[in-house]
This record gives sequence, structure tokens and C-alpha cells, in this order.
Amino acid sequence: MTTMKTTETQAVKAGHREFLFPCAPPFYEDPIVLVEGQGMDVVDADGRTYLDFFGGILTTGIGHCHPDVVARVREQIGTLGHTSTMYLTEPQVEYARRLAAIAPGALQKSFFTNSGTEAVETAVMLACMYTGRSEIIALRLGYSGRSVLATNLTAQHGWRPLASGIAGIKHVMAPYPYRCPFKSPCDETCVDKFGDDLEDAIVTTTNGRPAAFFAETVLGVGGFVVPPPGYFQRAAAIIRSHGGLFIADEVQTGFGRTGDHWFGIEHWGVEPDIMVMAKTIANGMPLGATIARPEIADAWTAKTISTYGGNPVSMAAAIATNDVMVRENVPRRSAERGAQLRAGLDELARQHEWMGDVRGLGLMQAIEVVTNRESRTPSTDLAKRLHEAAKDEGLLLGLAGLHGQVIRFAPSMLATEEQVADGLERLSRAADVVSASR
Repeated sequence: MTTMKTTETQAVKAGHREFLFPCAPPFYEDPIVLVEGQGMDVVDADGRTYLDFFGGILTTGIGHCHPDVVARVREQIGTLGHTSTMYLTEPQVEYARRLAAIAPGALQKSFFTNSGTEAVETAVMLACMYTGRSEIIALRLGYSGRSVLATNLTAQHGWRPLASGIAGIKHVMAPYPYRCPFKSPCDETCVDKFGDDLEDAIVTTTNGRPAAFFAETVLGVGGFVVPPPGYFQRAAAIIRSHGGLFIADEVQTGFGRTGDHWFGIEHWGVEPDIMVMAKTIANGMPLGATIARPEIADAWTAKTISTYGGNPVSMAAAIATNDVMVRENVPRRSAERGAQLRAGLDELARQHEWMGDVRGLGLMQAIEVVTNRESRTPSTDLAKRLHEAAKDEGLLLGLAGLHGQVIRFAPSMLATEEQVADGLERLSRAADVVSASR
């Protein structure tokens, strides 16, 4: 195990402050310097072990340093470490074939990039080329990445840099059941009203000919918001009635995370025209993918290149990750362990009245923290205190939501029953600390 002296740890933290952009701040008042990871455990520079329940923002989907992935990457880097898209490689074609086999509907042709941001850029450009149009409809509270286009698709003020702006992107109401403006509790009867908002945005804020409707199937940075039943069926029907495409963002939800299916959109039986993926796709190696129906993919007739897209090392990692996912049946495992996690979170919420909402799909669960259940006022302070208290218990969690009021849980999809129970016990102790300090 790698450890560092306390003075060296402090030097890393000081170096981060001095030499790195401050726009990407680390979690916690006293940031963690990680040096090692294996499965569900990560170790900091001082030798302390943490149970990772956030998985590198839903990225190490089969755990840190899975031996099968490590072995495949080592073999590939010693054989062929890099090519651009100018050349063909067997790993790239093989993984594209596998992706087409598990993708919903007629999605078949892929373009590989380095990240979710680039996958989003590719999808939006492709939709515009195929339709000959230039306007995109996206969801409020959505998050799409860090490029100029992606930050403008994003609809949370904290993630939009000052003075950025791209014409042609319009945002519609997020289908957010806990904060539904139409009915409480929100249900499928609200779908038509959300659909009316989408329809109204098209006819009043666009030229009536949008290229695409772009949406995360579960809002990730927005706080793991799951739409009411029927929402995506309605939204897809509306955009297609205006001649546009439906782009499903599966960067966080893809590859079994939501349980029972390979992709989140499959919970609603809707087939996207284009789909984007990243994060868990290669268990932490840099890789993004955009997949589309063949006739849509073929609309990109101008030349393009991705220097690192489809890099043979990343593709080898993706193939090894896919092997493990299929062998372990991660959609089923996510459903089973997700049900266990959800039951534990529901019980905690009954004990603590500042836990306003528990929601999610599979191993993608969240608690929305509020001042009290009656007011539903978001509590940034209590959420941060729970986040810090969980760290003190050796449990790493995510923090999200428009006001930083949502705690996110996304452990490895290979988590055992014992590991989920352990995480819940640590969380319970952290919650007791927060309640006692109120």
C-alpha cells in the first residue's frame, strides 16, 4: 500500500491550490488525496481506507482496478498503445459490434471520443447535419459537460461560465416529481402538462423546426431525478411530430446502472435516434461513444478525426469491462443491490425528517436534503454536513442538485450485499451526527 508523510500530503494540497484551475474544486473542506483503489475500497495518502459509494462519478462501475481490466490494458499498452482514427484496429470494431448488440432499437453505428462531453458534441452536430436544422431543446437542471456547447446545453447556473452563449438552444421544464409544479404527488397525469411545455417551447421559442430534443434519462448532476411514467414516450412523440430527433444521454445511466436493463431509456420502452455514453463504458479509462441509426450516422459526410477517439488501450478496457458486465449480469445485480440500498435509504428517511425525498433507479439512488419535509426547502448546509459526516465514517458519497442539496449513491455494480449493508450502517451513523447537531 502506498502512503505519504503528512508533510507530503499537505504539499499535494498546497500544490493543487497553486498550480491547478480553481474552477474544478475537490470534495470536502479538507480534500482527500487518493493513492490506491481496489474494488469498493480506496486509500488516501495517509493510509486511511474509504468505502467508495460514488465510484468516481459513476465511472468505476465494476470497481477500482478490476483485475480483468488491468490485465487487458497492460497487454494492449505493450502491443499497440495509440492510433488515430486514420487507421483501423480490431478492438475498436469489436467493441462497436458489442455496443450495437446491446443498444436499444436500431442504433448500430458508433463514433468514439474521449469523454461524455465530446460524445454530446458529436450527437448534437450529427442531429443538425441529418435534419438540416440548428435548434436544440434540452431540459432544465440537465448537465452535459464542459465544452462551450455542453455548458450551454446545461441548465444549472453554477455550471454555466460567465458570458457563454450559443444561439439555438432552448430549455424546457424538467420532469422533477418531488418539485412538480402541477400536482403533489406528481404522477403520470402530469406528463401531458410537461409535454405541453415542450410543445409550447417549440412553437414559441424556436422556428418550429428543431433538430433534436436532448435529455439525460435520469438527471444526474440535477440530483438523480427520475421522470414520471410516460414522460419520455410523450417527449419523443412531440419532437418527432416536428421532424426532430430524440437524443438520449446515457453517460451516467448506461451499462446496467439503473437495473434490469442495459440503458436507462429502456425502462420506458423508447428507442432513441441517437444515444451518448461514457463513464462506466471503460471503467475509468477515457472513452465516450455516440451511437446512431445507420441512416443518421451516414449523414456526416464532411471529414473529421479524433486523435485519441477509439484509442486501442481505452477500447481494450471497454471490451474487458463488457466481458465482466455480461458475465456478472450487472443489470440484474444493480436491480438486486439497488433494492437493498433503496430500502435502507427509505428507512433512514423515516428516522430523519430533514431527508425530504428518496429516489432513483437501480444503483443510482439519492436523498434530497431539506430543512423539513413540510416546507421542502432545499438545505445546502445539512447536505454538506451529511457529506462531511459520511467521510468521517469512511464513506464517500456524491453531492449534487441545483443547490447542492442532494446526496448521491452510486457504488460499484459488483457491490456485495455485505458492502451495501456496511455503507448503510456508516451512513446511519453520519445521519445521527447531523440530527444531533441541528
